[in-house]
Amino acid sequence: MSDRGDLLKKTRRHFFAQAGIGIGATALGSLLSRDLFAAQTGTATAAANPMTPRPPMFPAKAKSVIYLFMAGAPSQVDLLDPKPKLQELNGQFVPQELVKGERFAFIKGVPKLLGSPYNFKRHGKSGNEISELLPHLGDIADDIAIIRSMHTTQFNHAPAQIFMNTGHQIIGRPSMGAWLTYGLGSENADLPGFVVLISGENQPDGGKSCWGSGFLPTVYQGVEFRTKADPVLYLTNPDGMSPEARRQSLDVLHSLNKMHLDTLNDPEIATRIASYELAFRMQTSVPELTDISKEPQSIHEMYGIQPGKTTFANNCLLARRLVERGVRFVQLYHRGWDNHGTTSHDDLVTRLPSLCRETDQAAAALVRDLKQRGLLDSTLVVWGGEFGRTPMNEARNHSKFLGRDHHPRAFSMWVAGGGIKPGITYGSTDELGYNIEENPVDVHDLHATLLHLMGIEHTRLTYRFQGRDFRLTDVAGNVVQPLLA
Repeated sequence: MSDRGDLLKKTRRHFFAQAGIGIGATALGSLLSRDLFAAQTGTATAAANPMTPRPPMFPAKAKSVIYLFMAGAPSQVDLLDPKPKLQELNGQFVPQELVKGERFAFIKGVPKLLGSPYNFKRHGKSGNEISELLPHLGDIADDIAIIRSMHTTQFNHAPAQIFMNTGHQIIGRPSMGAWLTYGLGSENADLPGFVVLISGENQPDGGKSCWGSGFLPTVYQGVEFRTKADPVLYLTNPDGMSPEARRQSLDVLHSLNKMHLDTLNDPEIATRIASYELAFRMQTSVPELTDISKEPQSIHEMYGIQPGKTTFANNCLLARRLVERGVRFVQLYHRGWDNHGTTSHDDLVTRLPSLCRETDQAAAALVRDLKQRGLLDSTLVVWGGEFGRTPMNEARNHSKFLGRDHHPRAFSMWVAGGGIKPGITYGSTDELGYNIEENPVDVHDLHATLLHLMGIEHTRLTYRFQGRDFRLTDVAGNVVQPLLA
């Protein structure tokens, strides 16, 4: 057979193969609803730029969020929830009726109560009681609201961190930052709408799922900025690649991807187009953003900046610079708060004070800095971990170091700015700090409240996936009205 005959034969085979698939797909499409699969972004605007700013559902108090996530779970009874009775009963066995049938991560048998080694003091006009380990937070006591009645369903780190970030304990759901950028877009076209900054010992236990986009288009996932070399991988052009050549290659890619998008209307193609274009713009915007050396020396001293190092303080200053430029959601992870007391590296006497020194000054400076720049009213600042710590000493393997096990029943967080009522304490726990006594706040309530302050009704921010409308708050969540200014 001639070459021409081979070509015709291959072409006929190709035609019938493709036609068969196409006919089958058409038939299947007539039987299945399109929304059985991922929702379509649909609009020309979303296709051109999925991060285009979108108006809130109602007038918003806040425009951006800075979430200071203390991965590992800080001890609330040593930092934000004083318990004089626990001090009085220090060293006594916990009442058996309190822990009967209780499941702990590591505690075995009947543990002994452990009062805090630290003193608490009232601060400001509000009289908020805060531990001596957080003196800088005490200085801004009138600007924050302390929630002492948080609780969760998870008592191991990875699922608890994923739950706190996504509203579900199993990986695969979008994180809060992804939901917010999906709902509102971002006000800076040259930076990601959702940025992640990490400091401390290592990555969070929940991994990158804590800032993932789940079933939302991946354009909405968090972008991790590194603190060494290029803040974003491959930000710098390789040798021999000029900015002009990079622009030309992106233009060709854009044309090809646009043709593919017009044919398939796949939101992931729109994501790819948007990410390529954003990466090009970030080659200019990110180096300027991350150059904190241009900040005044007074700002460096206020935060406790350590030039050239990966620190929580440096990340707090970067967070302020990000929201200043219109970034929607910035999340800082500082790992190391898992104070079990198995060694001096994770105990309450050595390690907990060290963690507080690493974070307290910078967290308070962030609130003060936002306030002095007129940004606190439009920026929500959230501080907390994934659960709390037990009011009992863990004493794993008869360790002599003081430490506490995981405790999902009750823990504390603080919030500030963006429509939060300042200088209040909300909720309370019993005299031992074991159970909540008044005004419980669960993870979905917190999410509903934060979304409300951003101008979003949490039951209406949904995404249809596999035949069901999903939302950050799942099928629960109530706005905590007393927290609102």
